[in-house]
Amino acid sequence: MLQAGIVGLPNVGKSTLFNAVTRTRKAESANYPFCTIEPNVGVVQVPDERLQVLSKIANTNVIIPAAIEFKDIAGLVKGASEGEGLGNQFLANIRECDAIIQVVRCFDDDDIIHTMGGVDPIRDIEIINAELILADIASAEKKLHKSTKMARGGDKEAQAEVELIEKLIPHLNEGKPALTLPMNDDEKVVLNQFFLLSSKPTLFAANVAEDDLLDPDANPYVKKVKDYAAEHHGAECVSISARLESELIDLSEEEGKEFLSDFGVTDSGVSNLIRSAYSLLGLMTYFTAGEKEARAWTITHNTKAPQAAAAIHTDFEKGFIKAEVVSYEDLVAAGSTQAAREAGRYRLEGKDYIFQDGDVTVFRFNT
Repeated sequence: MLQAGIVGLPNVGKSTLFNAVTRTRKAESANYPFCTIEPNVGVVQVPDERLQVLSKIANTNVIIPAAIEFKDIAGLVKGASEGEGLGNQFLANIRECDAIIQVVRCFDDDDIIHTMGGVDPIRDIEIINAELILADIASAEKKLHKSTKMARGGDKEAQAEVELIEKLIPHLNEGKPALTLPMNDDEKVVLNQFFLLSSKPTLFAANVAEDDLLDPDANPYVKKVKDYAAEHHGAECVSISARLESELIDLSEEEGKEFLSDFGVTDSGVSNLIRSAYSLLGLMTYFTAGEKEARAWTITHNTKAPQAAAAIHTDFEKGFIKAEVVSYEDLVAAGSTQAAREAGRYRLEGKDYIFQDGDVTVFRFNT
Protein backbone atom coordinates (compact mmCIF):
# COMPACT_ATOMS: atom_id res chain seq x y z
CA MET A 1 0.00 0.00 0.00
CA LEU A 2 1.36 3.41 -0.99
CA GLN A 3 2.15 5.81 1.83
CA ALA A 4 1.92 9.59 2.30
CA GLY A 5 4.19 11.09 4.94
CA ILE A 6 2.95 14.01 7.04
CA VAL A 7 5.84 16.42 7.61
CA GLY A 8 6.41 19.91 8.92
CA LEU A 9 8.15 21.92 11.61
CA PRO A 10 7.43 21.04 15.26
CA ASN A 11 4.11 22.28 16.64
CA VAL A 12 2.39 23.03 13.32
CA GLY A 13 -0.34 20.41 13.83
CA LYS A 14 1.11 17.28 12.20
CA SER A 15 0.05 14.81 14.88
CA THR A 16 -3.33 16.49 15.30
CA LEU A 17 -3.86 16.17 11.55
CA PHE A 18 -2.76 12.52 11.60
CA ASN A 19 -5.29 11.77 14.34
CA ALA A 20 -7.95 13.58 12.35
CA VAL A 21 -7.43 11.73 9.07
CA THR A 22 -7.04 8.32 10.71
CA ARG A 23 -9.93 8.91 13.14
CA THR A 24 -7.72 7.70 16.00
CA ARG A 25 -5.71 9.11 18.87
CA LYS A 26 -2.58 7.12 18.06
CA ALA A 27 -0.34 10.16 17.74
CA GLU A 28 0.47 12.15 20.86
CA SER A 29 -0.20 15.83 20.42
CA ALA A 30 1.40 18.25 22.87
CA ASN A 31 2.67 21.81 23.09
CA TYR A 32 6.39 21.09 22.80
CA PRO A 33 8.84 20.17 20.01
CA PHE A 34 9.52 16.53 19.09
CA CYS A 35 6.35 15.26 20.68
CA THR A 36 6.43 12.59 17.96
CA ILE A 37 9.57 10.44 18.02
CA GLU A 38 8.72 7.18 16.30
CA PRO A 39 6.42 7.67 13.30
CA ASN A 40 2.78 6.67 13.65
CA VAL A 41 1.20 4.83 10.73
CA GLY A 42 -2.52 4.55 10.00
CA VAL A 43 -4.69 3.23 7.18
CA VAL A 44 -7.18 5.81 5.92
CA GLN A 45 -10.35 5.19 3.92
CA VAL A 46 -10.70 7.33 0.80
CA PRO A 47 -14.09 9.12 0.78
CA ASP A 48 -16.00 8.35 -2.41
CA GLU A 49 -19.69 9.22 -2.75
CA ARG A 50 -19.97 6.95 -5.80
CA LEU A 51 -19.89 3.87 -3.56
CA GLN A 52 -23.16 4.84 -1.87
CA VAL A 53 -24.86 5.14 -5.26
CA LEU A 54 -23.45 1.82 -6.46
CA SER A 55 -24.55 0.06 -3.28
CA LYS A 56 -28.15 1.09 -3.96
CA ILE A 57 -27.98 -0.09 -7.58
CA ALA A 58 -26.47 -3.42 -6.47
CA ASN A 59 -28.88 -3.71 -3.53
CA THR A 60 -26.17 -4.28 -0.93
CA ASN A 61 -25.44 -2.73 2.44
CA VAL A 62 -21.76 -3.67 2.39
CA ILE A 63 -19.44 -0.89 1.20
CA ILE A 64 -15.66 -1.26 1.07
CA PRO A 65 -13.80 1.95 0.12
CA ALA A 66 -10.27 2.35 -1.17
CA ALA A 67 -7.52 3.00 1.37
CA ILE A 68 -4.06 4.52 1.66
CA GLU A 69 -1.50 4.79 4.47
CA PHE A 70 -0.54 7.97 6.28
CA LYS A 71 2.66 8.28 8.33
CA ASP A 72 3.10 10.95 11.02
CA ILE A 73 6.80 11.89 10.99
CA ALA A 74 8.76 13.72 13.69
CA GLY A 75 9.09 17.48 13.30
CA LEU A 76 12.02 18.79 11.29
CA VAL A 77 14.23 21.69 12.36
CA LYS A 78 16.84 23.81 10.61
CA GLY A 79 20.03 21.77 10.31
CA ALA A 80 18.23 18.44 9.95
CA SER A 81 20.36 17.54 6.92
CA GLU A 82 23.37 17.73 9.24
CA GLY A 83 21.69 15.70 11.97
CA GLU A 84 20.18 18.51 14.07
CA GLY A 85 17.16 17.62 16.22
CA LEU A 86 15.79 14.33 14.90
CA GLY A 87 17.04 15.17 11.42
CA ASN A 88 18.65 11.87 10.46
CA GLN A 89 15.61 9.92 11.63
CA PHE A 90 13.24 12.39 9.94
CA LEU A 91 15.02 12.09 6.60
CA ALA A 92 15.14 8.31 6.79
CA ASN A 93 11.41 8.13 7.54
CA ILE A 94 10.43 10.48 4.73
CA ARG A 95 12.63 8.59 2.25
CA GLU A 96 10.39 5.55 2.80
CA CYS A 97 7.24 7.48 1.82
CA ASP A 98 5.81 7.74 -1.69
CA ALA A 99 4.53 11.31 -1.32
CA ILE A 100 4.74 14.22 1.12
CA ILE A 101 1.99 16.16 2.84
CA GLN A 102 3.65 19.27 4.22
CA VAL A 103 1.62 20.79 7.05
CA VAL A 104 1.99 24.55 7.36
CA ARG A 105 0.71 26.54 10.31
CA CYS A 106 -1.66 29.28 9.14
CA PHE A 107 -3.16 30.44 12.43
CA ASP A 108 -2.06 32.68 15.29
CA ASP A 109 -2.30 31.36 18.84
CA ASP A 110 -0.12 32.67 21.67
CA ASP A 111 -0.83 29.53 23.68
CA ILE A 112 0.81 27.25 21.10
CA ILE A 113 4.57 27.58 20.86
CA HIS A 114 6.12 28.15 17.45
CA THR A 115 9.74 26.97 17.42
CA MET A 116 10.74 29.83 15.11
CA GLY A 117 9.19 32.48 17.35
CA GLY A 118 6.20 33.45 15.21
CA VAL A 119 3.91 32.38 12.39
CA ASP A 120 5.41 32.69 8.90
CA PRO A 121 4.30 29.82 6.64
CA ILE A 122 6.63 30.65 3.72
CA ARG A 123 9.66 30.72 6.01
CA ASP A 124 8.56 27.34 7.41
CA ILE A 125 8.17 25.83 3.94
CA GLU A 126 11.56 27.12 2.86
CA ILE A 127 13.24 25.65 5.94
CA ILE A 128 11.86 22.22 5.18
CA ASN A 129 12.59 22.47 1.46
CA ALA A 130 16.15 23.62 2.16
CA GLU A 131 16.84 20.64 4.40
CA LEU A 132 15.42 18.18 1.87
CA ILE A 133 17.42 19.79 -0.94
CA LEU A 134 20.66 19.86 1.09
CA ALA A 135 20.27 16.16 1.81
CA ASP A 136 19.66 15.55 -1.91
CA ILE A 137 22.77 17.51 -2.91
CA ALA A 138 24.88 15.28 -0.67
CA SER A 139 23.24 12.16 -2.17
CA ALA A 140 23.65 13.44 -5.75
CA GLU A 141 27.32 14.30 -5.28
CA LYS A 142 28.00 10.86 -3.84
CA LYS A 143 26.13 9.24 -6.72
CA LEU A 144 28.02 11.38 -9.27
CA HIS A 145 31.37 10.23 -7.93
CA LYS A 146 30.36 6.56 -8.21
CA SER A 147 28.65 6.85 -11.59
CA THR A 148 31.55 8.81 -13.14
CA LYS A 149 33.92 5.95 -12.44
CA MET A 150 31.53 3.45 -14.01
CA ALA A 151 30.85 5.72 -17.00
CA ARG A 152 34.58 5.85 -17.81
CA GLY A 153 34.42 2.08 -18.18
CA GLY A 154 31.75 2.39 -20.87
CA ASP A 155 28.66 1.75 -18.71
CA LYS A 156 25.83 3.42 -20.67
CA GLU A 157 23.44 3.52 -17.69
CA ALA A 158 26.12 5.24 -15.62
CA GLN A 159 26.70 7.71 -18.46
CA ALA A 160 22.99 8.61 -18.44
CA GLU A 161 23.15 9.05 -14.66
CA VAL A 162 26.14 11.37 -14.93
CA GLU A 163 24.44 13.52 -17.58
CA LEU A 164 21.33 13.88 -15.43
CA ILE A 165 23.22 14.57 -12.18
CA GLU A 166 25.28 17.27 -13.88
CA LYS A 167 21.96 18.99 -14.70
CA LEU A 168 20.45 18.21 -11.32
CA ILE A 169 23.10 19.55 -8.93
CA PRO A 170 23.05 23.18 -10.25
CA HIS A 171 19.24 23.03 -10.12
CA LEU A 172 19.36 21.93 -6.46
CA ASN A 173 22.01 24.53 -5.64
CA GLU A 174 19.53 27.19 -6.75
CA GLY A 175 17.21 25.96 -3.98
CA LYS A 176 14.83 24.24 -6.40
CA PRO A 177 13.44 20.77 -5.62
CA ALA A 178 14.39 17.88 -7.90
CA LEU A 179 10.71 17.47 -8.79
CA THR A 180 10.79 20.74 -10.78
CA LEU A 181 13.84 19.89 -12.91
CA PRO A 182 12.83 19.88 -16.60
CA MET A 183 13.29 16.27 -17.77
CA ASN A 184 12.27 13.96 -20.58
CA ASP A 185 10.62 10.61 -19.86
CA ASP A 186 13.90 8.68 -19.88
CA GLU A 187 15.47 11.09 -17.41
CA LYS A 188 12.47 10.79 -15.10
CA VAL A 189 13.01 7.03 -14.98
CA VAL A 190 16.67 7.58 -14.04
CA LEU A 191 15.77 10.18 -11.40
CA ASN A 192 13.33 7.79 -9.71
CA GLN A 193 16.23 5.42 -9.10
CA PHE A 194 18.01 8.07 -7.01
CA PHE A 195 15.26 8.13 -4.32
CA LEU A 196 15.71 11.84 -3.69
CA LEU A 197 13.64 13.53 -1.00
CA SER A 198 12.78 16.62 -3.05
CA SER A 199 11.64 14.50 -6.01
CA LYS A 200 8.60 13.20 -4.13
CA PRO A 201 5.20 14.64 -5.12
CA THR A 202 4.06 17.14 -2.49
CA LEU A 203 0.74 18.43 -1.20
CA PHE A 204 0.57 21.42 1.14
CA ALA A 205 -1.93 21.39 4.02
CA ALA A 206 -2.70 24.87 5.35
CA ASN A 207 -3.71 24.30 8.96
CA VAL A 208 -6.17 27.09 9.83
CA ALA A 209 -8.20 28.10 12.86
CA GLU A 210 -11.80 26.90 13.19
CA ASP A 211 -13.19 30.34 12.39
CA ASP A 212 -11.31 30.44 9.07
CA LEU A 213 -12.98 27.34 7.64
CA LEU A 214 -15.97 29.17 6.22
CA ASP A 215 -13.70 31.19 3.94
CA PRO A 216 -10.08 29.98 4.21
CA ASP A 217 -9.01 32.04 1.19
CA ALA A 218 -9.66 35.16 3.26
CA ASN A 219 -6.78 34.07 5.51
CA PRO A 220 -3.68 35.90 4.19
CA TYR A 221 -1.42 33.05 5.29
CA VAL A 222 -3.40 30.60 3.13
CA LYS A 223 -3.11 32.81 0.05
CA LYS A 224 0.65 33.01 0.49
CA VAL A 225 0.96 29.23 0.78
CA LYS A 226 -1.25 28.60 -2.27
CA ASP A 227 0.72 31.07 -4.39
CA TYR A 228 4.06 29.67 -3.22
CA ALA A 229 3.02 26.04 -3.74
CA ALA A 230 1.83 26.74 -7.27
CA GLU A 231 4.84 28.84 -8.30
CA HIS A 232 7.67 26.82 -6.76
CA HIS A 233 6.28 23.28 -6.74
CA GLY A 234 3.40 23.20 -9.18
CA ALA A 235 1.59 21.78 -6.18
CA GLU A 236 -1.87 21.96 -4.65
CA CYS A 237 -2.73 23.47 -1.27
CA VAL A 238 -5.64 22.20 0.82
CA SER A 239 -7.04 24.15 3.77
CA ILE A 240 -7.93 22.18 6.89
CA SER A 241 -8.57 22.77 10.57
CA ALA A 242 -6.80 19.85 12.22
CA ARG A 243 -7.93 20.93 15.68
CA LEU A 244 -11.59 21.10 14.68
CA GLU A 245 -11.47 17.77 12.84
CA SER A 246 -9.84 16.08 15.82
CA GLU A 247 -12.93 17.00 17.85
CA LEU A 248 -14.98 14.77 15.52
CA ILE A 249 -13.05 11.57 16.27
CA ASP A 250 -15.40 10.40 19.02
CA LEU A 251 -18.60 11.65 17.38
CA SER A 252 -20.99 9.73 15.17
CA GLU A 253 -21.44 10.84 11.56
CA GLU A 254 -24.67 12.69 12.39
CA GLU A 255 -23.16 14.31 15.51
CA GLY A 256 -20.15 15.36 13.43
CA LYS A 257 -22.33 17.04 10.80
CA GLU A 258 -24.20 18.93 13.51
CA PHE A 259 -20.93 20.00 15.15
CA LEU A 260 -19.54 21.31 11.85
CA SER A 261 -22.78 23.12 11.06
CA ASP A 262 -22.15 25.35 14.07
CA PHE A 263 -19.17 26.70 12.13
CA GLY A 264 -21.19 27.05 8.95
CA VAL A 265 -19.36 24.25 7.07
CA THR A 266 -20.06 20.67 6.05
CA ASP A 267 -16.43 19.49 6.05
CA SER A 268 -13.28 20.68 7.79
CA GLY A 269 -11.23 19.67 4.76
CA VAL A 270 -10.12 16.17 5.79
CA SER A 271 -12.09 14.42 3.03
CA ASN A 272 -10.61 16.75 0.42
CA LEU A 273 -7.13 16.22 1.86
CA ILE A 274 -7.43 12.42 1.68
CA ARG A 275 -8.75 12.51 -1.88
CA SER A 276 -5.96 14.91 -2.89
CA ALA A 277 -3.34 12.63 -1.30
CA TYR A 278 -4.81 9.66 -3.17
CA SER A 279 -4.49 11.53 -6.44
CA LEU A 280 -1.02 12.77 -5.50
CA LEU A 281 0.12 9.17 -5.18
CA GLY A 282 -0.95 8.61 -8.78
CA LEU A 283 -3.87 6.40 -7.79
CA MET A 284 -7.34 5.93 -9.24
CA THR A 285 -10.35 3.74 -8.53
CA TYR A 286 -12.44 1.17 -10.33
CA PHE A 287 -15.44 -0.61 -8.82
CA THR A 288 -17.10 -3.97 -8.49
CA ALA A 289 -20.72 -4.01 -7.34
CA GLY A 290 -22.99 -6.96 -6.61
CA GLU A 291 -25.28 -8.32 -3.94
CA LYS A 292 -22.29 -9.23 -1.77
CA GLU A 293 -20.65 -5.79 -1.72
CA ALA A 294 -19.89 -2.54 -3.50
CA ARG A 295 -16.14 -2.15 -3.47
CA ALA A 296 -13.48 0.29 -4.64
CA TRP A 297 -10.23 -1.13 -6.00
CA THR A 298 -7.05 0.92 -6.19
CA ILE A 299 -4.81 0.98 -9.26
CA THR A 300 -2.36 3.42 -10.79
CA HIS A 301 -3.14 5.45 -13.88
CA ASN A 302 -2.61 3.73 -17.25
CA THR A 303 -3.17 0.25 -15.79
CA LYS A 304 -4.23 -2.37 -18.32
CA ALA A 305 -7.11 -4.80 -17.67
CA PRO A 306 -5.12 -7.89 -16.54
CA GLN A 307 -3.09 -5.83 -14.06
CA ALA A 308 -6.27 -4.15 -12.82
CA ALA A 309 -7.71 -7.62 -12.23
CA ALA A 310 -4.64 -8.48 -10.14
CA ALA A 311 -5.77 -5.88 -7.58
CA ILE A 312 -8.52 -8.36 -6.68
CA HIS A 313 -6.39 -11.53 -6.93
CA THR A 314 -3.31 -12.58 -8.84
CA ASP A 315 -5.28 -15.52 -10.26
CA PHE A 316 -7.51 -13.00 -12.04
CA GLU A 317 -4.49 -11.68 -13.91
CA LYS A 318 -3.06 -15.10 -14.73
CA GLY A 319 -6.36 -16.41 -16.09
CA PHE A 320 -7.68 -13.16 -17.54
CA ILE A 321 -10.04 -13.59 -20.50
CA LYS A 322 -12.13 -10.41 -20.75
CA ALA A 323 -13.46 -7.56 -18.63
CA GLU A 324 -17.09 -6.50 -18.81
CA VAL A 325 -16.90 -2.75 -18.28
CA VAL A 326 -19.38 0.08 -17.91
CA SER A 327 -18.58 3.62 -16.85
CA TYR A 328 -19.99 4.80 -13.53
CA GLU A 329 -21.86 7.61 -15.30
CA ASP A 330 -23.49 5.25 -17.82
CA LEU A 331 -24.53 2.79 -15.12
CA VAL A 332 -26.08 5.52 -12.96
CA ALA A 333 -27.86 7.01 -15.97
CA ALA A 334 -29.33 3.58 -16.81
CA GLY A 335 -30.42 3.04 -13.20
CA SER A 336 -29.59 -0.67 -13.02
CA THR A 337 -27.13 -3.24 -14.32
CA GLN A 338 -29.86 -4.87 -16.42
CA ALA A 339 -30.90 -1.58 -17.99
CA ALA A 340 -27.28 -0.70 -18.74
CA ARG A 341 -26.82 -4.06 -20.47
CA GLU A 342 -30.00 -3.63 -22.48
CA ALA A 343 -28.86 -0.18 -23.54
CA GLY A 344 -25.56 -1.63 -24.75
CA ARG A 345 -23.53 0.33 -22.23
CA TYR A 346 -21.48 -2.68 -21.08
CA ARG A 347 -18.41 -3.41 -23.20
CA LEU A 348 -16.20 -6.47 -23.45
CA GLU A 349 -12.59 -5.32 -23.16
CA GLY A 350 -9.40 -7.33 -23.73
CA LYS A 351 -5.86 -7.34 -22.38
CA ASP A 352 -4.89 -4.01 -23.91
CA TYR A 353 -7.74 -2.01 -22.41
CA ILE A 354 -6.55 0.75 -20.09
CA PHE A 355 -8.88 1.17 -17.12
CA GLN A 356 -10.45 4.56 -16.47
CA ASP A 357 -11.33 6.06 -13.11
CA GLY A 358 -14.88 5.06 -12.21
CA ASP A 359 -15.09 1.96 -14.40
CA VAL A 360 -17.46 -0.66 -12.99
CA THR A 361 -16.41 -4.14 -14.01
CA VAL A 362 -16.88 -7.89 -13.90
CA PHE A 363 -13.83 -9.97 -14.85
CA ARG A 364 -14.02 -13.15 -16.87
CA PHE A 365 -11.12 -15.49 -16.11
CA ASN A 366 -10.17 -19.11 -15.79
CA THR A 367 -7.89 -20.80 -13.27
